[in-house]
Amino acid sequence: MNFQQLRIIRETVRQDFNLTTVANTLFTSQPGVSKHIKDLEDELGIEIFVRRGKRLLGLTEPGKELLTVVERILLDTQNARSIADHFSNKDAGSLVIATTHTQARYALPEVIKSFRDEYPKVHLALHQGSPREIAELLTAGEADIAIATEWLANVPEVVTFPYYTWHHAVIVPKGHPLESLDKITLADLAEYPIVTYHEGFTGRANIDRRFAEAGLAPDIVLSAIDADVIKTYVGIGLGVGIVAAMAFDRERDGHLTLIEQPDLFVPNTTRLALRRGVYLRRYAYALIAKLVPGLTEERIGELLRQPASGGEDFSI
Repeated sequence: MNFQQLRIIRETVRQDFNLTTVANTLFTSQPGVSKHIKDLEDELGIEIFVRRGKRLLGLTEPGKELLTVVERILLDTQNARSIADHFSNKDAGSLVIATTHTQARYALPEVIKSFRDEYPKVHLALHQGSPREIAELLTAGEADIAIATEWLANVPEVVTFPYYTWHHAVIVPKGHPLESLDKITLADLAEYPIVTYHEGFTGRANIDRRFAEAGLAPDIVLSAIDADVIKTYVGIGLGVGIVAAMAFDRERDGHLTLIEQPDLFVPNTTRLALRRGVYLRRYAYALIAKLVPGLTEERIGELLRQPASGGEDFSI
């Protein structure tokens, strides 16, 4: 048994049992992948995968049990390297943050700048994606920290912490009829075409839920993952925009009007997530402390060592 065999088992599951993709991901050949799998099965005396001819369809029952052990071994191997790096070079290394466009663009810049000033030898990488993709990057060990509003709190392999709470706001072109209202309602908004976030992004589910609870079916003429795109199309008169209030810049977006009415939509909570069982470098804890002041290294370590019992969200 060797680490390459274990990596192949894990990657085969991640790549939906497509051995060509597994080979490309691990920079090896498909025949080599097949041989490693067969050698490991022969050594253990079990079939790890369900087969139809040469195709792999899924994991056998012993294969499912084995995958849990494989994941743990590879995680502990990663932790061993992190521990060695931690004590040999405390302030240098790399840190991968998986997050959405909204968080990377509007919530994180000042924190990242402050962190870089303190840890100039740490190489930062921001991987942007959908909340689901972000969760997958974290659980696969391809990201150290995940930050998003959706999805993370429901993943049993991670521990999440509230980062901050924010609300949606309405944007309209200058001179729009909604500007003249003292207080707008959902019914007022539903009279106009709506431009807002794509499903699964930046609190879209809460927007849909509020309209549904009011018995309204808004005409969402365009959806996007990027607030800048939404503002562009509102600016050319395509419709009324619903965006995260933090995405509005009064100088840069001076051709638009921001209508903030926090009671119009429910608040949204953005969360920071960490993978259970992982060993974090000291500088990772330093960044987390900037994101969630009061969250100590001891408290984080205690929670990461706890066994999973469903998606858990912790406050400090």
